[in-house]
Amino acid sequence: MTISRRSVLGAGLAGPLLASPFLIRPASAQRAAGIIRYGLSAFPPNLQPWVSTGASAGTVKMLINRSLVSYDSKGELRGELAESWSRDPEGAWVFKLRKGCVFHNGEPVTADDVKWSIEQIAGEKSTAYMRTQFQLIEKVEIPDPQTVRLVTKGPQATLPSWFANYNTFVIWRKSSPNEPIGAGPFRLVGQERGTSVELAAFDKFYKPGIPKAKGIKFIVYADENLRNAALISGDVDMIEYVPWQSMATVEADPRLKLDNQEGPFMDVLFNGTKPPFNDPRVRRAVAHAVKREDIVKVAFFGRGKPLEGVPIVEGTPWYDKELAHGWNYDPTRAKALLAEAGHANGFQTTLLATAQFGMHKDTAEIVQQYLAAIGIQAELQLPDWSTRVSRGSRGQYDMAIHGVSSDNNDPDGLTVVLDTSLSPTHGRSFKVDAPRTIAALAKGRAEFDQDKRVEIYKEMQRAALEEVPLVGLAWRQQGYGMDKGIQGFTNLPGALSTSSGNQLEETYFG
Repeated sequence: MTISRRSVLGAGLAGPLLASPFLIRPASAQRAAGIIRYGLSAFPPNLQPWVSTGASAGTVKMLINRSLVSYDSKGELRGELAESWSRDPEGAWVFKLRKGCVFHNGEPVTADDVKWSIEQIAGEKSTAYMRTQFQLIEKVEIPDPQTVRLVTKGPQATLPSWFANYNTFVIWRKSSPNEPIGAGPFRLVGQERGTSVELAAFDKFYKPGIPKAKGIKFIVYADENLRNAALISGDVDMIEYVPWQSMATVEADPRLKLDNQEGPFMDVLFNGTKPPFNDPRVRRAVAHAVKREDIVKVAFFGRGKPLEGVPIVEGTPWYDKELAHGWNYDPTRAKALLAEAGHANGFQTTLLATAQFGMHKDTAEIVQQYLAAIGIQAELQLPDWSTRVSRGSRGQYDMAIHGVSSDNNDPDGLTVVLDTSLSPTHGRSFKVDAPRTIAALAKGRAEFDQDKRVEIYKEMQRAALEEVPLVGLAWRQQGYGMDKGIQGFTNLPGALSTSSGNQLEETYFG
C-alpha cells in the first residue's frame, strides 16, 4: 500500500508507524540506474521538520529540507540557504541569503520564509527540538528580501550552528501543518508504511550538479543482522549502524568498505519529577555503579571506549583527564550514596530501552546487572523504537538507556543532552534539576573568548558531575557500510557522525 506524501509528513500519522521486524526485500534486487538503495535502521515516526524523532528520521529530513547552514565533509559549517553570516557592530547575527534557492513547489526562498520558520520553532506552543534556544532570539529583522538580521537577548557565540541541527529547517511560510515544503536536494515521492521511503532528485536545487544520484530508496531493516545481511548480499548499496559484531566482516569483504567514526555515546537518562531520581545522590550512585568496560566489550565488541564523565572528546581544549573520570566505577561509593539518600536497602525501579537496536538492549542488560549489585532492582522495558521515542518525550519512565551524539563538536553542542530545562525529548533526561550545569552552558554560549570558554566548560563539567543530568556510559564507533562502488559519502567527524546523512547529496554509485 502506497501512502501519500501528506501522510508520511503528518505529525501523528494516525498513530505510531512501526518498523517491520522482518527482512523487507525490494521488489527487485537490481539497483535502478542512478538510484542508491540505503538500509535504514528505523522507519521515521514522522518527518516533521522541527521535531526530534531520531537520527534515521533525521537522515531523511536532511535530504528533503535545507537550513541556513550545514556541515561540510570536514565537519566545518558551510553555507546552504545562506551564503554568508557575520555579526554586525551591534552584536546581531546577519545572514545573507543565497540567490536562486527555491522550495519544492517552485516558490523562491526569501527572508520572510526564514523569519516565519524561526517564529514557528520558537513559538510558545511549539514542540520543536530547538525551541528554547530559538527563544533567545529577541527579534527577526528583514533589511531586504535577501537579508535576515537576528537580534538576540544576549551574546550568542554559537548561534550559526543552531541552524545546522537536523531538526532545524527553513520551510515555505505558507506550508500547511501536515505538509511542510522544504528546499532540499531530494523530493519525497513515495513510501510504504513501515517498509520504505523513496526520494527523487530535485531538479531545481541551488547547487549545480547536486544531488549526484537520481534518487534514494530507503529500505527499513529494523533487525540489525538482517540489515547487514542485505548489504552482504547486495540487496542494498549501503547501510547505517553497521552492527559492531559485523564490522570486521564488512572490512574483510573485498566488495565492501566500512567508514567509522567515534563520537556518539551511550548514556543513562532519568525522570527527575519523582523519587528516587529527583535526588542527585541517587543519580550519582548509578553513575558509580557501572563498569563501562563491559559495555564496550559486550555491546560494541571492543569498538569504543569507557565514558566515565561528561562526554567531552579527548584531545579537544575542553578535555580534562581528571574530570573525564569523575564517575569512575566505585560500587562502594555507589552504596554509600544510596544509604546517604535513604535507600540503604536499595529499591525497585524500571529501565526503559528498546530491543530494536542491539546496542540499546545490550547496554541496558549490563546496566541492569550492575545496578542489581548495589541493590537497585531495575525491570527492563524494551518496546519498539517509535514507542521508546514517545515514552521518552512524555517522561513515561524512571530510567532510560539512550544512544546519542552532541549536536556538534563544540561543548555547546552538549546543550541538547545536558540542559534539562529545554523542551522534553526522548534524548535527554526528563525535568532533572541541574541549575549549575545549565547556567555554565549559557555562560559558555555567551562567551566569544576561547580561553575563557575553556575554563567555563570545565566549570560546567564539575557541576554536571555533581548534579548528574545524565550518566555517560561508553563512546561508540558509528559505522556506515557500503559497496566499494559508492562514491562521495563521508562519515562526519566525532559528534557529527549522526548528521552524516546530509552527505548523501554528494553520493553516487560510480
